[in-house]
Amino acid sequence: MPCPKRKHTRMRKGLRRTHWKLSSSNFSKCPQCGEPKLPHRVCPNCGFYNGELVVVKKEKTKKKETE
Repeated sequence: MPCPKRKHTRMRKGLRRTHWKLSSSNFSKCPQCGEPKLPHRVCPNCGFYNGELVVVKKEKTKKKETE
């Protein structure tokens, strides 16, 4: 393996890494509730996918207050 004779500059390193960006995920609107969701996934808000109820949401139970 060849050894580098000189250190690569910060500019050269930065130019090489210019395409290492993160892309933002594309959100779509849920047709049932209108909340933003990832495409091809079950809606986390209402539980619908492709017009069918897939996940039934549990209702939160309130804790009894002890006196």
